Amino acid sequence: MSIVVAEFVGTTVLMTFGCGVCANVNLNKSRANVSVLGGGWITITAGWAFAVMLGAFVSNALGGAGELNPALVLFKVLAGAYTLPVAIPIMVAELAGAMLGAAMTWLAYLPHWEVTEDKGAILGTFATGAMIKNDMAAFICEIISTTFLFICLTAFGSKLVTGAGMSPGFGNYLAAMCIWAVGLSLGGPSGYALNPARDLGPRIMHAILPISTKGSSNWEYVWVPILGPFVAAFVAYGICTTIGLL
Repeated sequence: MSIVVAEFVGTTVLMTFGCGVCANVNLNKSRANVSVLGGGWITITAGWAFAVMLGAFVSNALGGAGELNPALVLFKVLAGAYTLPVAIPIMVAELAGAMLGAAMTWLAYLPHWEVTEDKGAILGTFATGAMIKNDMAAFICEIISTTFLFICLTAFGSKLVTGAGMSPGFGNYLAAMCIWAVGLSLGGPSGYALNPARDLGPRIMHAILPISTKGSSNWEYVWVPILGPFVAAFVAYGICTTIGLL
């Protein structure tokens, strides 16, 4: 199966579980809702880590690299792993998969939208946002968090780390732990999008899905989770080449 299809399916899995954990915590009368059983940031960061791992495994099983992230694909273009004509269809497929995954979450939690009046909680199920209204600060946070993500992912593949070679699939566990760490340590200010498709795809679905209690999709913020990770791809590439990781 083509890498484009593999990344589409893998990203669909990623976003179904990722948006799903946000829905579980954010939406009224869901079991993990903060007012019921006290689900919160630990739940969300763990859920996203597992979502990345599961999506990557599915992509791998279908012949994909398990990137699930257009900014990571751009980083690999800079590193010479892809040409731009190969990369662009992969990025589009990841965006489409993110949209489908968000739609799956909407279906899974269908009765819960109408009993959730908090418009911010509904949008937060789909997309990221700054906790303090300072978009430039959130943009800087996205660059920092995504840069460290890409540096760590690159380090995992170093021969000094893997020795004779990493066991097949083990890298997905390491990537999940890295996503968890980024969320716990750097995710607070901006919601750690790290991935343009992760934010844009679900934000589009928030705008078009028939949720009667939703509010604005906050399009004025969307440049932060899109441009931040793409800028980080260039920053991380520069750092990795400078210090010898690439």
